[in-house]
Amino acid sequence: MQRLVNKRSEKIGLAPGTLVHVGEKRTEKVAINLFDYDEKQFQEKAVENIRDLTPVKAETSVSWINVSGVHEIGAIEQIGKLFDIHPLVLEDIVNTAQRPKIEDFDEYVYIVMKMLYHDKEDDQVKAEQVSFILGPHFLISFQEQDGDVFDAVRERIRKGKGRIRKAGCDYLAYALMDALVDNYFVVLETLGEQMELLEEDLIDKPTPEILESIHYMKREMIFLRRLIWPLREVVGVLARGEIALIRQSTIVFLRDVYDHTIQAIDTIESYRDIMAGMLDIYLSTVSNKMNEVMKVLTIIATIFIPLTFLAGVYGMNFKYMPELEWRWGYFMAWGVMVTISVGLLFYFRKKRWL
Repeated sequence: MQRLVNKRSEKIGLAPGTLVHVGEKRTEKVAINLFDYDEKQFQEKAVENIRDLTPVKAETSVSWINVSGVHEIGAIEQIGKLFDIHPLVLEDIVNTAQRPKIEDFDEYVYIVMKMLYHDKEDDQVKAEQVSFILGPHFLISFQEQDGDVFDAVRERIRKGKGRIRKAGCDYLAYALMDALVDNYFVVLETLGEQMELLEEDLIDKPTPEILESIHYMKREMIFLRRLIWPLREVVGVLARGEIALIRQSTIVFLRDVYDHTIQAIDTIESYRDIMAGMLDIYLSTVSNKMNEVMKVLTIIATIFIPLTFLAGVYGMNFKYMPELEWRWGYFMAWGVMVTISVGLLFYFRKKRWL
């Protein structure tokens, strides 16, 4: 998975519609699972042969085809031919560096979103591209690998909870999109907790490691903003009723997804402001500590300037210096220097420089 830099050099010079997988190289076999249901019946099975999906397109029940893996170009091409998907859409499906977007082809709608999760081993946020092909009676979802955030939706379909078995493909698309957006808040909460701990460490003891953590968090916010900000336009198009395949009864639910998307974007913007403030606090704290050190050194230097002057005067090797022959001259010199030092310290204290 590419985070901030997308490598597309393999596609340079190729004809439009040429399928080239862009993303993390994988070797596992593509897995296809089918959920076919209506209000009265439900069927779930693993599809071994893509040709077995041929009857799905003609059925009146809702069919959810979940494809785990987009690295096998041949499998994606077969699905594209079976469901008459445009070659440019297939090209975007295997290119996992797409930004969230929506395209209406009348017979079907193509939607691109990002699934986010926090990798505890690498301690960073990672993203996986999820593509949807929404048709009249079928929904095809493409994801980069097995494992997702749709388990709750699957359980609702299996057990017939809520309205999902009574509604159509557009409601299924809403349910999957809602699951993706809701998971954004899980990731944002994890980052929020890290920010709170970082802020406490920053106040107690700002160190170069803290500065490195602040820059890391800023990069995470840039990464999240790049993935989530375009989703506002995608959900907005669906919520405004501009797509013929989206029924009016589903638009109300899509507006809720739109609100959640705006909340996620607002949270990211707030976190970015907080991180900018934390960077300013770090720089100010380090600068203040440096000023304290410079103040102490300046005070020490100021006290020793007159002492150095006296020592320099009486350290000269002139033959005729009356004070050198004086019985109490040594003690008097010490007394003058101590008096000057104490006087300067008293003056600095009175001026509140100490």
